[in-house]
Amino acid sequence: MKATYNRILQGDTLNRREMKELVSAFFEPTADPDVIAAILVALHDRKETAEELAGAVDALMERAVRYPEVELDLLDMCGTGGDRSGSFNISTTAAFVVAACGVHVAKHGNRSISSRSGSADVLAALGLEVSLSPEKSAEQLKSNGLTFLFAPDVHPAMKQIQPIRKALGRPTLFNLIGPLANPYTLRHQLIGVYKAEYQEVLAQAAKLLGRRRVVIVTGDGQLDEASLDGTTTYTMLHENEITTHQFTAQDVALPAHPRSSIAGGEATDNAAILHQVLIGESSAYLDTTLVNAGLALLAAEAVDSLQDGIVKARRAIESGAALKQLTTYPSRTEVPS
Repeated sequence: MKATYNRILQGDTLNRREMKELVSAFFEPTADPDVIAAILVALHDRKETAEELAGAVDALMERAVRYPEVELDLLDMCGTGGDRSGSFNISTTAAFVVAACGVHVAKHGNRSISSRSGSADVLAALGLEVSLSPEKSAEQLKSNGLTFLFAPDVHPAMKQIQPIRKALGRPTLFNLIGPLANPYTLRHQLIGVYKAEYQEVLAQAAKLLGRRRVVIVTGDGQLDEASLDGTTTYTMLHENEITTHQFTAQDVALPAHPRSSIAGGEATDNAAILHQVLIGESSAYLDTTLVNAGLALLAAEAVDSLQDGIVKARRAIESGAALKQLTTYPSRTEVPS
């Protein structure tokens, strides 16, 4: 690993195979945590390439728990984290809405790392099952069209890396590849990333990994979600074409809301916000959920435009279908240890 580290320091890039071999070495019991940390910092400072991201995903997926294949067109919708925004659980809330629109959603998520409430935390606060077995997850997708994937269940090998990430206290390669490492075969995805400069490389990596359509979004102020405060930028991969777009609240006929108006809190606070959104209570939380659900529907090719996606998402809430997704999800009372 040290020889590769020196190459990276000199500005060299790795091809997909070389990166897979490097990241695979991270998971060896004899791997030096200090060397891994130094490589992660050097890579991120130099900026990872699409081939490097794809190779890292290959290494991670080789060690992932296997999930049953389902003959469904699936969407994942999650973010890289790293924005430290303290917002409510936007993509988790929107996932119920998108599933209510008829899209099969396999949503990746975790406990809180840098925020006060991760998706697993808010689901547990709602009394929902956080840790479905692969078989139950597949059944849930087929019967209800929505499953949540608890990242430590999917990627147990990451347990060895987590202390290194925590000690670094900064985004790394693993923030970028996390959303790309879903255990199901995906054709569609909505990815939130905290810096717009990473959108292009994530789109290229998604292309290498065989995705058909992916929307990669950054809200104003480096939010890894779409925002109604300022300008949101998104990059779309559709088949082999990559395009970049921008919009404001006015462009999508929604009220503008300052970032402070979508602040979250502890898991119980965010659970209450999620429920308020799904019953259709007017607020900045509702409008922000609508625009993110609209983007997810666009990524899923369930609508022809973002505006159509927002309309469809609103109908799913007003009809009670989104709330039904919440009330019919398998119940549980605590986050797995």
